[in-house]
Amino acid sequence: MARPGPGAMLASGGLGFPPQNVARVVVWEWLNEHGRWRPYSAAVCHHIENVLKEDARGSVVLGQVDVQLAPYVIDLQSMHQFRQDTGTMRPVRRNFYDPSSAPGKGIVWEWENDNNSWTPYDMDICITIQNAYEKQHPWLDLSSLGFCYLIYFSSMSQMNRQTQRKRRLRRRMDLAYPLTMGSIPKSQSWPVGPSTGTPSCSCPQCLLVNSTRAASNAILASQRRKLYPGTVRQSSTFAGTALWPAGTATPAVVAAKGEGLRVAGAGFGPGQGVPSAALPGLNNLNRPGTQRGAGLGARAAVPPGVPALPVKNLNGTGPVHPALAGMTGILMCAAGLPVCLTRAPKPILHPPPVSKSDIKPVPGVNGICRKTKKKQLKKSKTPEDVVRRYIQKVKNPPDEDCTICMERLVTSSGYEGVLSPRGIKPELVGKLGKCGHMYHLLCLLAMYNNGNKDGSLQCPTCKAIYGEKTGTQPPGKMEFHLIPHSLPGYTDSKTIRIVYDIPTGIQGPEHPNPGKKFTARGFPRHCYLPDNEKGRKVLKLLIVAWDRRLIFTIGTSNTTGESDTVVWNEIHHKTEFGSNLTGHGYPDPNYLDNVLAELLAQGVSEATLKD
Repeated sequence: MARPGPGAMLASGGLGFPPQNVARVVVWEWLNEHGRWRPYSAAVCHHIENVLKEDARGSVVLGQVDVQLAPYVIDLQSMHQFRQDTGTMRPVRRNFYDPSSAPGKGIVWEWENDNNSWTPYDMDICITIQNAYEKQHPWLDLSSLGFCYLIYFSSMSQMNRQTQRKRRLRRRMDLAYPLTMGSIPKSQSWPVGPSTGTPSCSCPQCLLVNSTRAASNAILASQRRKLYPGTVRQSSTFAGTALWPAGTATPAVVAAKGEGLRVAGAGFGPGQGVPSAALPGLNNLNRPGTQRGAGLGARAAVPPGVPALPVKNLNGTGPVHPALAGMTGILMCAAGLPVCLTRAPKPILHPPPVSKSDIKPVPGVNGICRKTKKKQLKKSKTPEDVVRRYIQKVKNPPDEDCTICMERLVTSSGYEGVLSPRGIKPELVGKLGKCGHMYHLLCLLAMYNNGNKDGSLQCPTCKAIYGEKTGTQPPGKMEFHLIPHSLPGYTDSKTIRIVYDIPTGIQGPEHPNPGKKFTARGFPRHCYLPDNEKGRKVLKLLIVAWDRRLIFTIGTSNTTGESDTVVWNEIHHKTEFGSNLTGHGYPDPNYLDNVLAELLAQGVSEATLKD
């Protein structure tokens, strides 16, 4: 099967144009972290083309057509996508294909990913699959495109030739990609000068868009400065006015997620620019290797002594939020400061390699491994027996609300008629033994039936636990041992490493969707504690929590939004070994005390170690 040509690409300052009077389908694409060009949807491409016709020097707010792309803006002048909340920038391109190909017909080929959702193929692969499908080939080998996959049209599946793993694929109809013909008039050709227009509306997002061009243009200019370090072009925003005297330095460093903005100290007079004829083409920015090299070179050019403003926590709880870093870079480059690419520090997730002979048991802790199996339901106690076990009946209750049903305690429970248990009347009121809070017995029974039914009760007001609380953690394995490396902040101690491993499986009756498959992402998960007295105490209590199935549960991931997956269950762990960039590492002097409090909230206390 011959690979169809992707269409002619004529570069002009980073943007392609079709030949004169030849119709072509336009597909806008962005460069991902793996160096592959990923297509925007047809609806997004129509939106970009419409903005392009109105203002060839403008910016495109992608959230106006796709709410999932709300943080993203495309700067048409520099051909970069800018993410407003992190400051991350990626190259984009305008590619052309034959109108009779898949994008011209609105045909999309997709494969099923691990989240049971569908991912579109790259556009050249999509076109190749569609051509083979139209010619009624029974199968297609994608190795010519650099992929070790076979496509089987009879079963609509994709098979990895190395692992033999199969995935479903599908063909669906969507909006056709936009058509264009001929070249754009010279008055709209790339590159263009600074825009003097006003935003299309006065919303905060559109007001921000005008500043985005300055940031992206400054980053492109930094590539020129790497080759010509002695000169720099003053920003047209402040043309003719020098904000700092020549020879002085205004050092500032801003790091953002992935790629940040670094501003080095420099003083330049207006009019000192790099001759445009001597500059190399800008298309090299579309190659990720070139970007990495430019970033490293720019970093080395920063004078010594420049203070750093690192983003210690990429989730936003550090001293500088990534979005603030990006906006600071925009303001600095708009003021005419030289800007160059740099990278934020990467977290150190794992320790150096450890040989098996160096792995030792943790002193004072029995064993090195714990396993959990499927939950065995206790049949000895009925729900009515459990409630009666922990309460004392109150003959004359006070005239106040029951905080479960919000009815007055002197009246019947709000669950009257909903539950009809033996021996529990709707007007009966009980007081919990430890904390003394009062509720209708029928309300406590309803609360228990709606929970894990493990023989324990938890006061809904003060969270006091009665009995032994257990969770819904699926079956798995917990390993723990000592490694000969130290955590930041604990240089005099070795490290306790905990390894959790939970496989995928089927949800049981205690889970949100019994009988449905659940996923287990990111396992095995490695966690770390200092090998000192308090660290060993935390380990012992975590083992108790593991045995009670309290470490993990099945729910919706706060990170990915995926449902029916294994997630942490309110007991925080440190998964970053040698740094604390994510907030899940060391040094953190309060962590051990905090996790002890979290374990206590789950009913796991030091008293359990003495039993």
